Amino acid sequence: MQLNDVHRGITKHRPRKRIGRGPGSGTGKTSGRGHKGHKSRSGYSRKPNFQGGAMPMFRRVPKRGFNNRWALTIFAVNVGKLNDAFNEGETVTLEALAAKNLAKGNFDELKVLGDGELTKKLTIQAHRFSKSAEEKISAAGGTAEKLAPKRTPDERVEALKSEK
Repeated sequence: MQLNDVHRGITKHRPRKRIGRGPGSGTGKTSGRGHKGHKSRSGYSRKPNFQGGAMPMFRRVPKRGFNNRWALTIFAVNVGKLNDAFNEGETVTLEALAAKNLAKGNFDELKVLGDGELTKKLTIQAHRFSKSAEEKISAAGGTAEKLAPKRTPDERVEALKSEK
C-alpha cells in the first residue's frame, strides 16, 4: 500500500442511493421497503403510541386521581431542622431556607411543624404554624410571625387563566 492509496474509495460526498432502478442496483422492485405491510405503503407514518395493533399501554393501565391546577404548594419544615440550620437570633424565611438548600423548588407557602427540639431564639416568618411548633418557638424565646398568603385562590385562578 502506498500513501496515495490511503484515500482511494473514500469520497467526501457519498452518492445518493438510487432506489427502484432494477434488480442489479440492489434496491430494485420493493426499493428497500420489504414485502407488503403498512410500512411498505406510501404515506406511512407510525403513531408514537402504536403498539402493533395490541391494546396500547395507556389504555390498559387504570387511571386514578387528577392534578389540581389550583392547589397550593406548601413547604413543610420541622423546628428541629431549623434548630440545626440557623444560628441564634436569625430570621427564618422561605428565601433563607432556599439559600441554605433546605427548600428546593418553587413553593407558595411555608408551614412550620413541631417535630424535634428548638433551643435557639429564632424569628420565624411563615404562612402556617402547627400548635406544637408555635409552643416550641415561644418556649425557646423566639417569635412566630404569621405571613399573609401570597395569593388568594381567586388570584391563582386568574393567573392560570392569563397564562393561556
